[in-house]
Amino acid sequence: MRIGLVIYGSLDTLSGGYLYDRKLVEYLRAQGDQVEIISLPWRNYAAHLGDNFSFRLPSGLDILIQDELNHASLLGANGRPHAYPVVSLVHHLRCSEQRAGWQNAFYRIIEKRYLDSVDGFIFNSQTTRGVVTGLAGDSAPALIAYPPTDRFGSGLPAALVAARAAETGPVRILFLGNVISRKGLHTLLEALSRQSAAFRLDVIGSLTSDPAYSQAMQQKAASLGASSTIQFHGPLDNGELAEKLRAAQILVVPSSYEGFGIVYLEGMAFGLPAIGTTAGAASEIISDGETGFLINPDDAETLARRLTLLASDRDLLARMSLNALRRYQQQPTWEQTAAEIRQFLLKMVPGAQ
Repeated sequence: MRIGLVIYGSLDTLSGGYLYDRKLVEYLRAQGDQVEIISLPWRNYAAHLGDNFSFRLPSGLDILIQDELNHASLLGANGRPHAYPVVSLVHHLRCSEQRAGWQNAFYRIIEKRYLDSVDGFIFNSQTTRGVVTGLAGDSAPALIAYPPTDRFGSGLPAALVAARAAETGPVRILFLGNVISRKGLHTLLEALSRQSAAFRLDVIGSLTSDPAYSQAMQQKAASLGASSTIQFHGPLDNGELAEKLRAAQILVVPSSYEGFGIVYLEGMAFGLPAIGTTAGAASEIISDGETGFLINPDDAETLARRLTLLASDRDLLARMSLNALRRYQQQPTWEQTAAEIRQFLLKMVPGAQ
Protein backbone atom coordinates (compact mmCIF):
# COMPACT_ATOMS: atom_id res chain seq x y z
CA MET A 1 0.00 0.00 0.00
CA ARG A 2 0.95 3.62 -0.51
CA ILE A 3 0.05 5.23 2.80
CA GLY A 4 0.26 8.83 3.96
CA LEU A 5 0.38 9.98 7.58
CA VAL A 6 -0.38 13.58 8.52
CA ILE A 7 1.20 14.85 11.74
CA TYR A 8 2.35 18.09 13.30
CA GLY A 9 6.10 18.50 13.63
CA SER A 10 8.43 15.51 13.90
CA LEU A 11 7.53 11.85 14.23
CA ASP A 12 10.32 11.68 16.85
CA THR A 13 8.41 13.96 19.25
CA LEU A 14 8.46 12.45 22.76
CA SER A 15 4.89 11.60 23.77
CA GLY A 16 2.71 8.53 23.95
CA GLY A 17 0.73 9.55 20.87
CA TYR A 18 3.80 10.07 18.74
CA LEU A 19 5.29 6.79 19.98
CA TYR A 20 2.13 5.05 18.78
CA ASP A 21 2.37 6.75 15.37
CA ARG A 22 6.09 6.01 15.10
CA LYS A 23 5.77 2.32 15.90
CA LEU A 24 2.90 1.98 13.43
CA VAL A 25 5.00 3.53 10.66
CA GLU A 26 7.91 1.20 11.45
CA TYR A 27 5.64 -1.84 11.20
CA LEU A 28 3.97 -0.77 7.96
CA ARG A 29 7.32 -0.12 6.29
CA ALA A 30 8.58 -3.51 7.48
CA GLN A 31 5.63 -5.10 5.64
CA GLY A 32 6.73 -3.43 2.41
CA ASP A 33 4.25 -0.54 2.48
CA GLN A 34 5.36 2.88 1.30
CA VAL A 35 4.62 5.39 4.08
CA GLU A 36 4.90 9.11 3.37
CA ILE A 37 5.04 11.45 6.38
CA ILE A 38 3.20 14.72 5.71
CA SER A 39 4.38 17.12 8.41
CA LEU A 40 2.64 20.41 9.14
CA PRO A 41 4.39 22.98 11.36
CA TRP A 42 3.48 23.34 15.03
CA ARG A 43 1.81 26.72 15.60
CA ASN A 44 -1.11 28.09 17.59
CA TYR A 45 -4.69 26.96 16.98
CA ALA A 46 -5.68 30.02 14.97
CA ALA A 47 -2.71 29.54 12.64
CA HIS A 48 -3.64 25.88 12.22
CA LEU A 49 -7.12 26.93 11.12
CA GLY A 50 -5.40 29.14 8.57
CA ASP A 51 -3.88 26.03 6.96
CA ASN A 52 -7.30 25.33 5.45
CA PHE A 53 -6.72 28.06 2.87
CA SER A 54 -3.57 26.42 1.49
CA PHE A 55 -3.17 22.77 2.48
CA ARG A 56 -4.25 20.10 0.00
CA LEU A 57 -4.26 16.34 0.42
CA PRO A 58 -1.30 14.70 -1.34
CA SER A 59 -1.79 12.70 -4.52
CA GLY A 60 -0.62 9.20 -5.41
CA LEU A 61 -1.79 7.43 -2.24
CA ASP A 62 -3.98 4.40 -1.61
CA ILE A 63 -5.07 5.65 1.82
CA LEU A 64 -4.30 8.57 4.15
CA ILE A 65 -4.06 8.41 7.94
CA GLN A 66 -4.50 11.70 9.78
CA ASP A 67 -3.50 12.07 13.42
CA GLU A 68 -6.60 13.75 14.87
CA LEU A 69 -4.32 16.19 16.66
CA ASN A 70 -4.11 17.92 13.24
CA HIS A 71 -7.87 18.35 12.89
CA ALA A 72 -7.84 22.16 12.81
CA SER A 73 -5.62 22.18 9.70
CA LEU A 74 -7.57 19.59 7.69
CA LEU A 75 -11.17 20.76 7.43
CA GLY A 76 -10.74 22.41 4.04
CA ALA A 77 -8.61 19.67 2.51
CA ASN A 78 -10.95 16.90 3.64
CA GLY A 79 -13.93 18.76 2.24
CA ARG A 80 -12.53 18.66 -1.29
CA PRO A 81 -12.88 15.54 -3.48
CA HIS A 82 -10.11 13.00 -2.92
CA ALA A 83 -9.31 9.74 -4.66
CA TYR A 84 -8.67 7.56 -1.61
CA PRO A 85 -10.09 6.91 1.89
CA VAL A 86 -9.12 9.17 4.77
CA VAL A 87 -8.80 7.55 8.20
CA SER A 88 -8.47 9.52 11.44
CA LEU A 89 -6.19 8.13 14.16
CA VAL A 90 -7.72 9.50 17.35
CA HIS A 91 -5.69 9.53 20.56
CA HIS A 92 -8.07 11.93 22.30
CA LEU A 93 -10.20 14.93 21.39
CA ARG A 94 -9.08 18.43 22.24
CA CYS A 95 -12.58 19.22 23.50
CA SER A 96 -12.18 16.47 26.14
CA GLU A 97 -9.39 18.32 27.92
CA GLN A 98 -9.99 20.36 31.06
CA ARG A 99 -10.54 24.03 30.20
CA ALA A 100 -13.21 26.73 30.23
CA GLY A 101 -16.60 25.53 28.98
CA TRP A 102 -16.88 28.15 26.26
CA GLN A 103 -13.50 27.12 24.84
CA ASN A 104 -14.44 23.46 24.66
CA ALA A 105 -17.76 24.38 23.09
CA PHE A 106 -15.78 26.07 20.29
CA TYR A 107 -13.39 23.13 19.91
CA ARG A 108 -16.35 20.74 19.88
CA ILE A 109 -17.81 22.49 16.84
CA ILE A 110 -14.50 22.35 14.95
CA GLU A 111 -13.76 18.75 15.90
CA LYS A 112 -17.25 17.55 14.99
CA ARG A 113 -16.90 19.09 11.56
CA TYR A 114 -13.55 17.38 11.16
CA LEU A 115 -14.79 13.99 12.38
CA ASP A 116 -17.68 14.18 9.93
CA SER A 117 -15.19 14.68 7.08
CA VAL A 118 -13.29 11.36 7.37
CA ASP A 119 -14.10 7.87 6.12
CA GLY A 120 -12.98 5.77 9.09
CA PHE A 121 -11.40 5.78 12.52
CA ILE A 122 -8.64 4.12 14.52
CA PHE A 123 -9.16 4.59 18.26
CA ASN A 124 -6.67 3.94 21.05
CA SER A 125 -9.30 3.07 23.68
CA GLN A 126 -12.96 2.38 24.34
CA THR A 127 -13.12 5.73 26.09
CA THR A 128 -11.93 7.60 23.01
CA ARG A 129 -14.38 5.73 20.80
CA GLY A 130 -17.22 6.59 23.15
CA VAL A 131 -16.36 10.29 23.14
CA VAL A 132 -16.13 10.40 19.33
CA THR A 133 -19.34 8.42 18.89
CA GLY A 134 -21.13 10.81 21.22
CA LEU A 135 -20.00 13.74 19.11
CA ALA A 136 -20.13 12.41 15.55
CA GLY A 137 -22.07 9.12 15.61
CA ASP A 138 -20.80 5.65 14.71
CA SER A 139 -21.65 5.16 11.05
CA ALA A 140 -18.05 5.09 9.77
CA PRO A 141 -15.85 1.96 9.91
CA ALA A 142 -13.78 1.92 13.10
CA LEU A 143 -11.11 -0.10 14.89
CA ILE A 144 -10.04 0.01 18.52
CA ALA A 145 -6.30 -0.70 18.53
CA TYR A 146 -4.98 -0.49 22.07
CA PRO A 147 -1.50 1.00 22.44
CA PRO A 148 0.94 -1.74 23.36
CA THR A 149 4.08 -0.95 25.28
CA ASP A 150 6.66 -3.67 24.87
CA ARG A 151 9.58 -1.38 24.08
CA PHE A 152 11.10 -2.41 27.44
CA GLY A 153 10.69 -6.13 26.85
CA SER A 154 8.69 -8.63 28.88
CA GLY A 155 8.89 -6.71 32.14
CA LEU A 156 10.98 -6.75 35.31
CA PRO A 157 11.22 -10.16 37.06
CA ALA A 158 8.60 -10.53 39.79
CA ALA A 159 11.21 -11.35 42.45
CA LEU A 160 12.98 -8.05 41.84
CA VAL A 161 9.67 -6.16 41.95
CA ALA A 162 8.76 -7.68 45.33
CA ALA A 163 12.23 -7.07 46.77
CA ARG A 164 12.24 -3.44 45.67
CA ALA A 165 8.85 -2.78 47.28
CA ALA A 166 10.20 -4.04 50.61
CA GLU A 167 13.13 -1.61 50.60
CA THR A 168 12.90 0.91 53.42
CA GLY A 169 13.74 4.61 53.32
CA PRO A 170 12.09 7.41 51.35
CA VAL A 171 9.45 6.19 48.93
CA ARG A 172 10.68 6.65 45.37
CA ILE A 173 8.14 8.32 43.08
CA LEU A 174 8.40 8.84 39.33
CA PHE A 175 6.48 11.40 37.25
CA LEU A 176 6.79 10.63 33.54
CA GLY A 177 5.34 13.08 31.04
CA ASN A 178 5.91 16.45 29.45
CA VAL A 179 5.78 19.16 32.10
CA ILE A 180 2.51 20.76 31.00
CA SER A 181 -0.58 21.57 33.04
CA ARG A 182 -2.66 18.70 31.62
CA LYS A 183 -0.25 16.13 33.05
CA GLY A 184 -0.94 17.31 36.61
CA LEU A 185 2.52 17.76 38.12
CA HIS A 186 1.09 20.64 40.17
CA THR A 187 -1.33 18.19 41.81
CA LEU A 188 1.49 15.83 42.71
CA LEU A 189 3.67 18.57 44.18
CA GLU A 190 0.74 19.90 46.21
CA ALA A 191 0.05 16.38 47.49
CA LEU A 192 3.67 15.95 48.54
CA SER A 193 3.49 19.20 50.48
CA ARG A 194 0.50 17.80 52.46
CA GLN A 195 2.02 14.50 53.66
CA SER A 196 4.84 13.82 56.05
CA ALA A 197 6.45 10.66 54.65
CA ALA A 198 9.95 11.05 53.28
CA PHE A 199 10.11 10.74 49.50
CA ARG A 200 12.22 11.13 46.41
CA LEU A 201 10.67 12.36 43.19
CA ASP A 202 12.14 12.14 39.70
CA VAL A 203 10.38 14.25 37.04
CA ILE A 204 11.10 13.01 33.52
CA GLY A 205 9.76 14.83 30.49
CA SER A 206 10.14 17.94 28.37
CA LEU A 207 10.69 21.19 30.26
CA THR A 208 10.21 23.30 27.14
CA SER A 209 6.67 22.39 26.02
CA ASP A 210 5.27 25.03 28.40
CA PRO A 211 8.23 27.00 29.79
CA ALA A 212 6.16 29.19 32.13
CA TYR A 213 4.43 26.19 33.72
CA SER A 214 7.73 24.30 33.95
CA GLN A 215 9.40 27.21 35.73
CA ALA A 216 6.49 27.50 38.16
CA MET A 217 6.72 23.78 38.96
CA GLN A 218 10.45 23.98 39.60
CA GLN A 219 9.88 26.91 41.93
CA LYS A 220 7.13 24.97 43.71
CA ALA A 221 9.45 21.97 44.09
CA ALA A 222 12.19 24.15 45.58
CA SER A 223 9.72 25.47 48.16
CA LEU A 224 8.98 22.00 49.59
CA GLY A 225 12.07 22.10 51.77
CA ALA A 226 14.80 19.79 52.96
CA SER A 227 12.54 16.78 53.64
CA SER A 228 12.15 16.23 49.91
CA THR A 229 14.48 15.34 47.09
CA ILE A 230 13.10 16.35 43.69
CA GLN A 231 15.03 16.21 40.45
CA PHE A 232 13.92 17.46 37.03
CA HIS A 233 15.67 15.44 34.33
CA GLY A 234 14.07 16.57 31.08
CA PRO A 235 13.54 13.85 28.44
CA LEU A 236 15.72 10.73 28.66
CA ASP A 237 16.68 8.10 26.11
CA ASN A 238 15.32 4.57 26.50
CA GLY A 239 18.32 3.27 28.45
CA GLU A 240 18.33 6.12 30.96
CA LEU A 241 14.56 5.99 31.30
CA ALA A 242 14.64 2.26 31.97
CA GLU A 243 17.11 2.83 34.80
CA LYS A 244 14.80 5.39 36.42
CA LEU A 245 11.79 3.11 36.04
CA ARG A 246 13.74 0.22 37.52
CA ALA A 247 14.73 2.29 40.56
CA ALA A 248 11.31 3.83 41.27
CA GLN A 249 8.56 2.34 43.46
CA ILE A 250 5.45 4.29 42.38
CA LEU A 251 4.43 6.05 39.15
CA VAL A 252 2.25 9.14 39.56
CA VAL A 253 0.84 11.04 36.56
CA PRO A 254 -2.41 12.72 37.74
CA SER A 255 -3.45 14.06 34.34
CA SER A 256 -6.62 16.06 33.89
CA TYR A 257 -7.34 13.84 30.86
CA GLU A 258 -5.72 10.90 29.09
CA GLY A 259 -7.04 9.40 25.86
CA PHE A 260 -5.35 6.16 26.91
CA GLY A 261 -2.29 6.63 29.12
CA ILE A 262 0.48 4.46 27.73
CA VAL A 263 2.79 5.82 30.42
CA TYR A 264 0.92 3.85 33.09
CA LEU A 265 1.60 0.60 31.26
CA GLU A 266 5.24 1.50 30.76
CA GLY A 267 5.54 1.92 34.52
CA MET A 268 3.73 -1.36 35.10
CA ALA A 269 6.36 -3.13 32.99
CA PHE A 270 8.68 -2.37 35.91
CA GLY A 271 6.10 -3.30 38.52
CA LEU A 272 5.16 0.28 39.42
CA PRO A 273 1.67 0.81 40.81
CA ALA A 274 0.21 3.73 38.86
CA ILE A 275 -1.77 6.67 40.19
CA GLY A 276 -3.87 8.44 37.56
CA THR A 277 -7.25 10.13 37.48
CA THR A 278 -10.84 9.23 36.75
CA ALA A 279 -10.88 11.53 33.70
CA GLY A 280 -10.34 9.81 30.37
CA ALA A 281 -9.18 6.24 29.80
CA ALA A 282 -6.80 5.66 32.72
CA SER A 283 -9.46 3.41 34.26
CA GLU A 284 -9.02 1.02 31.31
CA ILE A 285 -5.49 0.38 32.64
CA ILE A 286 -5.55 1.11 36.37
CA SER A 287 -7.79 -0.98 38.63
CA ASP A 288 -8.33 1.22 41.68
CA GLY A 289 -6.87 -0.41 44.76
CA GLU A 290 -5.35 -3.30 42.79
CA THR A 291 -2.80 -2.05 40.25
CA GLY A 292 -2.76 1.53 41.51
CA PHE A 293 -5.20 4.26 42.45
CA LEU A 294 -7.58 6.56 40.60
CA ILE A 295 -8.25 10.02 42.00
CA ASN A 296 -10.31 12.92 40.73
CA PRO A 297 -8.36 15.51 38.72
CA ASP A 298 -6.69 18.14 40.92
CA ASP A 299 -7.51 16.18 44.12
CA ALA A 300 -4.22 16.69 45.94
CA GLU A 301 -5.70 15.75 49.32
CA THR A 302 -6.70 12.23 48.21
CA LEU A 303 -3.41 11.79 46.36
CA ALA A 304 -1.51 12.68 49.55
CA ARG A 305 -3.43 9.99 51.47
CA ARG A 306 -2.72 7.36 48.79
CA LEU A 307 1.00 8.14 48.80
CA THR A 308 1.15 8.04 52.59
CA LEU A 309 -0.60 4.66 52.57
CA LEU A 310 1.83 3.12 50.09
CA ALA A 311 4.84 4.60 51.89
CA SER A 312 3.72 3.20 55.26
CA ASP A 313 2.46 -0.23 54.13
CA ARG A 314 5.18 -1.94 52.12
CA ASP A 315 3.22 -5.21 52.01
CA LEU A 316 0.43 -3.38 50.19
CA LEU A 317 3.00 -1.75 47.93
CA ALA A 318 4.43 -5.18 47.08
CA ARG A 319 0.99 -6.67 46.27
CA MET A 320 0.05 -3.75 44.05
CA SER A 321 3.46 -3.82 42.38
CA LEU A 322 3.05 -7.47 41.40
CA ASN A 323 -0.53 -6.83 40.24
CA ALA A 324 0.76 -3.99 38.06
CA LEU A 325 3.37 -6.25 36.49
CA ARG A 326 0.70 -8.86 35.67
CA ARG A 327 -1.50 -6.16 34.11
CA TYR A 328 1.36 -5.12 31.85
CA GLN A 329 1.88 -8.68 30.70
CA GLN A 330 -1.73 -8.84 29.47
CA GLN A 331 -1.23 -6.00 26.96
CA PRO A 332 -0.75 -6.88 23.24
CA THR A 333 2.60 -6.33 21.56
CA TRP A 334 3.27 -3.53 19.10
CA GLU A 335 3.37 -6.06 16.29
CA GLN A 336 -0.07 -7.44 17.20
CA THR A 337 -1.66 -3.99 17.36
CA ALA A 338 -0.01 -2.74 14.17
CA ALA A 339 -1.04 -5.91 12.33
CA GLU A 340 -4.68 -5.27 13.29
CA ILE A 341 -4.40 -1.71 11.98
CA ARG A 342 -2.87 -2.86 8.70
CA GLN A 343 -5.70 -5.34 8.13
CA PHE A 344 -8.20 -2.56 8.82
CA LEU A 345 -6.47 -0.29 6.30
CA LEU A 346 -6.47 -3.06 3.67
CA LYS A 347 -10.24 -3.42 4.07
CA MET A 348 -10.61 0.33 3.53
CA VAL A 349 -8.61 0.33 0.26
CA PRO A 350 -10.67 -0.79 -2.75
CA GLY A 351 -9.18 -3.92 -4.36
CA ALA A 352 -6.26 -4.13 -1.95
CA GLN A 353 -7.02 -7.60 -0.58
